[in-house]
Amino acid sequence: MINLKLKDSITNSKDELTALRRKLHSEPELSFEEFKTTAFVCEYLDKLGISYRKTEPTGVIAEIQGTPGGKTVALRGDMDALPVQQLNIHVPYASKVEGKMHACGHDAHTSMLLIAAKALSQVKDELPGNVRFLFQPAEEAAAGAKAMVDQGAMDGVDNVFGIHIWSQMPTNKVSCTPGPSFAAADIFKVKFKGRGGHGAIPEACIDAALVASSFVMNVQTVVSRTIDPQSPAVLTVGKMVVGTRFNVIAENAEIEGTVRTFHPDTRNHIEKSITQYAESVASIYGASAEVEYIRGTDAVDNDKESAELVQQVATEAFGSEVIYNEKPTMGGEDFSAFLTKAPGSFALIGSGNPEKDTEWAHHHGNFDIDEDALVTGAELYAQYAWAFLKK
Repeated sequence: MINLKLKDSITNSKDELTALRRKLHSEPELSFEEFKTTAFVCEYLDKLGISYRKTEPTGVIAEIQGTPGGKTVALRGDMDALPVQQLNIHVPYASKVEGKMHACGHDAHTSMLLIAAKALSQVKDELPGNVRFLFQPAEEAAAGAKAMVDQGAMDGVDNVFGIHIWSQMPTNKVSCTPGPSFAAADIFKVKFKGRGGHGAIPEACIDAALVASSFVMNVQTVVSRTIDPQSPAVLTVGKMVVGTRFNVIAENAEIEGTVRTFHPDTRNHIEKSITQYAESVASIYGASAEVEYIRGTDAVDNDKESAELVQQVATEAFGSEVIYNEKPTMGGEDFSAFLTKAPGSFALIGSGNPEKDTEWAHHHGNFDIDEDALVTGAELYAQYAWAFLKK
């Protein structure tokens, strides 16, 4: 199943792969602002002779067409950075842009996908089908995948595969298990309206601060007392804005939070319950409540056959010792938008190495990767595409 030409090509491209990643790391761009990155990807594809089209406002869809009549497999790599100030400025490839940083490894994803495209272009005549490359913008805004899907990224695609560098796993380990991998990530906003007044005359008022506080304390029981413990869920209130002055009883309170779930029934139940809790608490105090529930990314649910193919490819390419079973995370990933159009899977590639100080959490200003993992990721991209088309 493993193509030795692909392995040799990617192994021989190790220095180039590292250089690509370092260039992109030093020039970060935020979601839907990846204009220079998009241009860089297009220039690289031009040199390889791979056809492509740009998506709006940023992003690239490229394709290598092999034998006519074959299937099409899509490989996805995201490109955007974060509004994070880089702290480990001693590295020679540190961000050149104040307040912006590739703190989640998307520079690695783009680089790995470019080198995978290079390797696959060298076996174009042997491909029994087509390989599509999705250089995706705005993953951090949970909007880029949907934008690409709306612009035809998944038209005619039979299977889709993505990779994420993962600092919580040892370098070069590969995790891709069937079932939920990343959670559905939603946002809720609640506005309470009471009746303001002087802090010395509470009997004439309806204290929105009290209403909001009661809601925050009680809404946690949606998870702890109404959800099956074997259906994981997280409900977090992250923002609460109440009142204007120390001696004025608040008339308005605004709350914002997030809900993370793996299963649709759990998601639906929590959405309904938040509204019920908000309205009930408001009613107790004589206030009113307005609830907005915003569905963000769906859960990333790895197709069983696709995930098992990833494990098989990884074992044959790197040895059985690379297989690692990372537990599902409550983090969100908009790769799920591609999975609504075709079956597929999403793998994690370990890049955590204490000797290289690369075990920092994603989105931290000290985040970095063990660049030895780049070759593993690039080859996994290419070998998966080859194996799927050869099935």
